[in-house]
Amino acid sequence: MDGYDLASQSVGPGAADGMSATWFNSSTGAMLTILSDSGELTEASCAATPLWDAPGGAVTCANEDGVWHRSAGGIHEYVAVRDGALIWVSGMNDASPADLLTAAKKVHVPSDAELELLFSDVPKTPGEPVERGDLPEDGDGAPIDPTGPGG
Repeated sequence: MDGYDLASQSVGPGAADGMSATWFNSSTGAMLTILSDSGELTEASCAATPLWDAPGGAVTCANEDGVWHRSAGGIHEYVAVRDGALIWVSGMNDASPADLLTAAKKVHVPSDAELELLFSDVPKTPGEPVERGDLPEDGDGAPIDPTGPGG
């Protein structure tokens, strides 16, 4: 999406079989989150699934330009169905519905090269544990918190 940069720390597993990632617009503060999962979406299941940011609101669904537009309580999100995957596009911090729709139209199941880029900041091997120095060698493992003035 033009104007949005990937927040690499946001990339990770999401839902049962999918992944999620968030893009940030530094000039407006708006964020777009994309969450994928396997499954299918029908008109009935679209309306029956609550919106994350409006869990109690009645959901209205409409198919717009090949993607589902879901709304409730002034909140908008889009769902694209691609290659057997449901790809949910939602926004925060006043992300415009037009930006969400554009992202939903452009979204696709990532190639191996795109996945490599998305996960490029993830360490290949786990780092060494941090030595805290305030944990006792025995007991319940609670930090040593010496009493100071007033307590």
